Amino acid sequence: MKKMMSFLLMSLVALAGTAFAGSAREDTVERMQKSVDVLHSIMSTPDKGIPEEVLSGAKCILVVPNLIKGGFVFGGKHGRGVASCRTADGWSAPAFVSVGGGSWGLQIGIEGVDLVMLVMNDRGLQHLLSSKFELTGEGSVAAGPVGRHASAGTDWMLNTEVLTYSRSKGIFAGLTLEGAVVEQDNDSTHAIYGRHMMFRNILSGGASTPRSGDAFVRAVSEAGHQAHIAEARDRQ
Repeated sequence: MKKMMSFLLMSLVALAGTAFAGSAREDTVERMQKSVDVLHSIMSTPDKGIPEEVLSGAKCILVVPNLIKGGFVFGGKHGRGVASCRTADGWSAPAFVSVGGGSWGLQIGIEGVDLVMLVMNDRGLQHLLSSKFELTGEGSVAAGPVGRHASAGTDWMLNTEVLTYSRSKGIFAGLTLEGAVVEQDNDSTHAIYGRHMMFRNILSGGASTPRSGDAFVRAVSEAGHQAHIAEARDRQ
């Protein structure tokens, strides 16, 4: 009898683990698709979105879709997203991030907020690759400029490590985000890749893009490429 109970308990634990893994994978795949939608929105609204110079110069793009609906509570400040960085062979496979803490420039009652973070220089890239990156606000993070072109005279390209944006109801705006911590989302990483992988290895190009991440990487590549072409055309 004890052996039967033990067998049943082990079976239930195994089934629960399988169900959890399946649910985690489904949630992560859905998050990537929502991130694709955010990137497509950026490309479809150039006059009211992220400036061409910013997108074409970004070293990494991070998207945290549906920040509030995905469990973001004002005062709790937490969301999950996906990132990709430029490598010698193009954009990296998707890496999964958790963002929490800090002071967020959001208003109580706003819904459907998407967070977009752009890493703009090597210093910011190295901080991101460290697997745990705190946005201090002292030159490391700033609300990004909005519109087809960045305002003349700004020093965002030289001094700011990360530019942050929010999107609500299709409208992009710079977002104040100081003191937040960006780190690797191990649960989502394991759900997609089937094993633990180091954040640095993925974002440096050391991982192949899984089929479920193809659409996201393609959208990131298209956003950067479209911005680069538009910027070159406007300079002529």
